[in-house]
Amino acid sequence: MANGAVVCPGAWNGLIAKTIAKTGFDACYVSGGATANSVGYPDTGLITMDDMCRKIQEVVSASGLPVIADADTGFGDDDSVAQTIKKYDQSGAAGMHIEDQEFPKRCGHLDGKTLISQDEMVQKISIASDSRLNDDFILIARTDAYSVEGMQAAVDRGNAYREAGADMIFPEGLSDEEAFETFAQGCEGLLLANMTEFGKTPHITTERFDSMGYNIVIFPVTMQRVAMGAVTHCLTQLRKEGTAEGFQDKMQTRQDLYDLLGYEPGALWEPTK
Repeated sequence: MANGAVVCPGAWNGLIAKTIAKTGFDACYVSGGATANSVGYPDTGLITMDDMCRKIQEVVSASGLPVIADADTGFGDDDSVAQTIKKYDQSGAAGMHIEDQEFPKRCGHLDGKTLISQDEMVQKISIASDSRLNDDFILIARTDAYSVEGMQAAVDRGNAYREAGADMIFPEGLSDEEAFETFAQGCEGLLLANMTEFGKTPHITTERFDSMGYNIVIFPVTMQRVAMGAVTHCLTQLRKEGTAEGFQDKMQTRQDLYDLLGYEPGALWEPTK
């Protein structure tokens, strides 16, 4: 972050994580929504802490990169929040964010969200901060207040969460560059921006986020959306034509996969002499 905004593409499995590392990114992100989607669930808080910890371990092991992970609302009461930050650290995450929505939460770019009180979230942040196993773990507080209570409430919550022990603030669902600038000016310190598609935020470059004072930019579901768009298209074609020949040129080749995995057939075993 000292050299500029860190771009964190989302990884929902180890293969994607390994590809993120190989293509030169410095960090990656584990999204609760993308993790839920990958097993056929909507993003409504159905994924458990243990599910997320297994995914973090998979992504960390495959990528070797620092990983920021989504902890939704903290998976329960204050004791759960304390347990979550410990388990995420032990699973290899470099940091995590928790949000101020009521459970069951909604995707941050949908309407109809409801928030817990500022005081309740301050307590969650304070407990999480006090429960850290080491000071290097980045505690990120996400606020969804902008679309529910307005900009000033979002700024006020962000400042309160920072004072309670959050290292970084994540304002969710902002509508344009002006909103990101206003929030950054009102809530000074480390900031995270969510560059998701089909939501309330227009496309903004990472360079622009950097110039506005944002230190991490996550692309939580981008590659999953790309992949599923291609999968759906190719499945439709396969069902229609009965062969994969027409879209083979769109595939990752067998050799490219082996190169990514560092695999050579026969290299993992030797025949008995």
